[in-house]
Amino acid sequence: MTPLVAVAAAAFQEARPLDSPWDMVIRATPATKIVLLVLLAFSLLSWILIFWKWMEFRRVREEGDDFVREMESSAGLADVYAALRGLEESPYTRVFRHGVNFFTELRPRALQDPVDPTEGLSSTQLDTLWLVLEKALSQERDDIAHGLSWLAIIGSVSPLLGLMGTVIGVMNSFIGITARGSANIAAVAPGIAEALITTVVGLAVAIPAVIAYNHYAAKLGLFTSELEGFASEFVGTLAREGRL
Repeated sequence: MTPLVAVAAAAFQEARPLDSPWDMVIRATPATKIVLLVLLAFSLLSWILIFWKWMEFRRVREEGDDFVREMESSAGLADVYAALRGLEESPYTRVFRHGVNFFTELRPRALQDPVDPTEGLSSTQLDTLWLVLEKALSQERDDIAHGLSWLAIIGSVSPLLGLMGTVIGVMNSFIGITARGSANIAAVAPGIAEALITTVVGLAVAIPAVIAYNHYAAKLGLFTSELEGFASEFVGTLAREGRL
């Protein structure tokens, strides 16, 4: 290919109209491509987090159902504690174990010996038991919430990155108009269309992340309420059995 033919081919490529969004991506400026690559990385990360949290919340829901069935089929606190050995490790079993272990430290062999109404927990010990349960609840809530903050970050930052890419593209379009000395629609439209592609991609990345974050935040609230209700039920069981 002679230099003249190469120059003519490059000029044709530059003048060739944009036929599709993919064509705009291929012929985008380096700054636009960098923004699109960052948004692509955010999109992959968000979908990984979405599927990971979906599997995690599903697993926790199944473990909670198993724990509730064991609680309902047990005659008392001692039976529940014995049934824990057959259950998989879960937030519910860990919270229960924290509470029972602390209670047995205060009242050794309380679960094995007959209930003695004269031996109970003082108000200070009961408050301390609540603190132990609340600490365990907080730790389990923080563990299950791990990763949700990244969904919030992706959902809020992606549109801004898309807007930044659009602003850069519009600036390049005006610079090109100034260099060519022409402001007709044929000269302006390709640059504006290329600039808007980053906004579209930014919104496409942000929308699933925001939906997933709000959905999982609601599930996290239900999970926390269930654990708090279980902690209250645990203390209530101690009271019903005369162990407080």
